Amino acid sequence: MTASTIGSSPAFPTPLIRAEQLRQRLPEAFVVDCSHDLAAPEAGAQAYAQGHVPGAVHMHLDRELSGPVGPGTGRHPLPARDALAARLAALGLRRGQPVVAYDRNFSPYAARLWWLLRWLGHEAVAVLDGGWQAWLAAGGASEAGSAGTRAEGDFAAAAQPAMPSIEVEALLEQVLRQAPDLLVVDARSPERYAGEGETLDPVGGHIPGALCRFFRDNLQPDGRFLPGAQLHAQWSGLLAGRDPRQVVSQCGSGVTACHNLLALELAGLGGARLYPGSWSQWCSDPRRPVARGTAP
Repeated sequence: MTASTIGSSPAFPTPLIRAEQLRQRLPEAFVVDCSHDLAAPEAGAQAYAQGHVPGAVHMHLDRELSGPVGPGTGRHPLPARDALAARLAALGLRRGQPVVAYDRNFSPYAARLWWLLRWLGHEAVAVLDGGWQAWLAAGGASEAGSAGTRAEGDFAAAAQPAMPSIEVEALLEQVLRQAPDLLVVDARSPERYAGEGETLDPVGGHIPGALCRFFRDNLQPDGRFLPGAQLHAQWSGLLAGRDPRQVVSQCGSGVTACHNLLALELAGLGGARLYPGSWSQWCSDPRRPVARGTAP
């Protein structure tokens, strides 16, 4: 399967959409502004209120794109599938309606919604390449304030999750026995991977055996994704012949890991699993091993 067909749907030929293409899809497309700031959780909603793609709704990472935080869950556990589907329907999403997600922070939060919708069985979803900045650069209009009232949609989740994931105990078992086909890829910065300057989680370091692939390495300097062929070359080198289905994508809390999963789809290497709890869950139990430094 090629990069042009991986993750595609009748609504979108690829998981990315350019600003010029989105403008042609309005108002048909259901546009979601996923802007967020981990250090200032209300900054994304405030930025949305100041200006957003006309007709877009805002979805908050902590309150809508994540479930309740509890002991050992990690910072951004997956939401309940039915709860997320009900929220999307309440915002007006209809079955089969094309969805476009974007943010203002190199697309990790948009990628989170992309993965979640695919997980719910909704294939007609794409990420705005380059995000809000690309929209403005292409001459896109800006609308301030809150979203207007919409009729409730009929969106519902598929019976079974449509994207693969792995839970902490299953991953721990494979890490401890050093499963030869397993490849854990950490989307955090090289500094956080090495355990240097950790500010978000109480323990610094990484899962033993994990390789670092900083999510921003998937992007060009302007915030747009690298071409599919370039992503394929880079990710193929990292996988070193492994089946993408043996890859586990993680980060700090299961958000930027989705950016790497989107990059793998664009590279024609789909099928990798998300570890939703990621480092914030892994490091919450001292019985789980921790590695530090730049080596796996």
